[in-house]
Amino acid sequence: MTLTKDHIRASIQNQLGVSKSESSHFVESIQETIRKTLESGEDVLITGFGKFTVREKGARRGRNPKNGEHLTLEPRRVVTFKCSRVIRDRLNGKG
Repeated sequence: MTLTKDHIRASIQNQLGVSKSESSHFVESIQETIRKTLESGEDVLITGFGKFTVREKGARRGRNPKNGEHLTLEPRRVVTFKCSRVIRDRLNGKG
């Protein structure tokens, strides 16, 4: 099962005993803070969870898989995520 924003909102609502609108506001505020930070090119580190990093990718040669035509892919920025050692150890049964 995929964890959705609604699942996160419901979990916050149940754990903190706040209203649905308050928990939705919490989730939206956190999401907006992360989004703005990444848009400005800064990293987001959540201790015990992981680090989101903005990476620059240069222009590169590509190929249209539909017709095989060669093309140039424009430079772009992408977000990468590296999980913390705590999460990695738990996933591998070490913690």
